[in-house]
Amino acid sequence: MGVKMRLLTLLLSAAFAPLLLAQGAANPVPADKAARVATYSIQGDMAGQLSVFKTRYEDTFANIGIAEALGYLELVKANPGVDPWLPGEGTSITLPRHYVMPDAKREGIVINLAEYRLYYFTDSGVQVYPVGVGTEENPSPLTNAQVTMALTSPAWYPPESIRAEHAAVGDFLPRMIPPGPDNPLGSHALILSEKGYLIHGTNKKFGVGMAVSHGCFRMYNEDISRFAYQIAKGTPVQIVRQSVKVGVANGQVWLEVHRPEEDYSAADRNKLWLATVEQLERLAIAHPEVEVRRRAIEIAVDQASGVPTVIGEKMTSVAKGEPVKVLENAGQQLYF
Repeated sequence: MGVKMRLLTLLLSAAFAPLLLAQGAANPVPADKAARVATYSIQGDMAGQLSVFKTRYEDTFANIGIAEALGYLELVKANPGVDPWLPGEGTSITLPRHYVMPDAKREGIVINLAEYRLYYFTDSGVQVYPVGVGTEENPSPLTNAQVTMALTSPAWYPPESIRAEHAAVGDFLPRMIPPGPDNPLGSHALILSEKGYLIHGTNKKFGVGMAVSHGCFRMYNEDISRFAYQIAKGTPVQIVRQSVKVGVANGQVWLEVHRPEEDYSAADRNKLWLATVEQLERLAIAHPEVEVRRRAIEIAVDQASGVPTVIGEKMTSVAKGEPVKVLENAGQQLYF
């Protein structure tokens, strides 16, 4: 290694304390980084399962999410009618850890912006993490990328656009924010080949699982501090936006619908209904042997809870040339 290269390596290590991942292999996970997120086996298009959490008086959805590695909005949507800031002593809270797999290649990392979740596919199954994503004004990109490097204790160099945005309200950012509690990149970061975008920790835990960033992907420090050690350089990253997912597993058809915010407007409901119909049309082509029930679909769209719902099942046989029955309601049958 030349003198200039050794000097560059030393400077990078001092400034960023980077973890450089070997090509094609991740580093061993440190023993003190206990797993908070399970690896679920995948059955057909499904993984995970729902569970219930009993609250204490002082609990909020924000601190439950931090403790249980779940996002704030996914808890809100899965528990309608429960006050997220004062659920009360002994309230049963649904922990939404049951998932329809995104419509994407099941390898590496898949981030679904519509559900604020990151899926990491391993040889033994899938891990699912809540992530903060870009706002409407600063959206995260829909792209295919790769992980190029991992950093521990990263420094942050705010882009000029962000510095100007802060300056406009009298908050002047320095050109470099060193590692520490004031650093918005948190404890670890994964640099993506999509220029300017990272998966990183955060010093603002409430933003995990919401649309709050300038386009990057925020994870709890407690999660990325372990996750970063699993990810090899070159790991593929697919970023998609799928508010409606349909899956088939063990002879049943599942539908998972995500509204974008806590509130659920008529316009959003209409968009999700149209997206659901589109997904069911694709289902009818891919699986002509299934039958789904209109009333179950309507309930799933009306709730848009992000929790998978059974909407139908596989038929024992389908006559050749017979249209596939995909919706039924009060004796009326509709066909795609």
